[in-house]
Amino acid sequence: MNKIDIIPAIDLIDGKCVRLTQGDYAQKTVYNENPLEVAKMFESVGVRRLHLVDLDGAKAKQIVNYRVLNAITSQTSLVVDFGGGLITDNDLRIAFDNGASMITGGSIAVKKPDIFLKWITFFGSERIILGADVKDGQIAVSGWTETAPVDLMEFIAGYREKGVNKVICTDIESDGMLKGPAIGLYKKLLKQFPRLHLAASGGVSCKEDIIALHAAGVPAVIIGKAIYEGKIKLEDLTRLIDLPTP
Repeated sequence: MNKIDIIPAIDLIDGKCVRLTQGDYAQKTVYNENPLEVAKMFESVGVRRLHLVDLDGAKAKQIVNYRVLNAITSQTSLVVDFGGGLITDNDLRIAFDNGASMITGGSIAVKKPDIFLKWITFFGSERIILGADVKDGQIAVSGWTETAPVDLMEFIAGYREKGVNKVICTDIESDGMLKGPAIGLYKKLLKQFPRLHLAASGGVSCKEDIIALHAAGVPAVIIGKAIYEGKIKLEDLTRLIDLPTP
């Protein structure tokens, strides 16, 4: 079994590092007004990849915080995947021009699959991540404000056939709750799609949760609130990055 990729998340509102609870903009906590400072902190303990989410962009339905993206990619060596409000080809060009290595598309993959498939063809499947936000087995869209009548397994299967191999799956009911990740869900996904590069997102509350995901064979995990609330220490990240094979 390979090592698990440890991917801290930075969510952006007004250019600041924030976290929402279950995607609710009314439940916002500002953790740091300088996202670059946070990114450098992660880099200093051995983190190699960052999940950067433009929450302003998600609301505006266009990329907004590209200057923060540029600051992080130009002043750190972190591999950044970027999402939030990416709807047009121009949004992707701005993201890639400002240093994103990959982008994540969620709502666009549900509402306008022709555009998402065009991105896969044009930019390549290594640079396009499918965002699968799930609630009660159904895909959620538009910043989790609505649920589409799309089954998670069918959604991923359809895009696997089109060449997608990277998926971030967020369990909405766990996100920001610090009650543990949906390990059963991720095991089910990996059983059906054994070669999928799956990043688990939502609910991670402690280093033991990451160890459990690693033991379940999950290739990557996105961590947010647990770090900012001090449930997972920076020094823990250093050790978790090099977890031995179970």
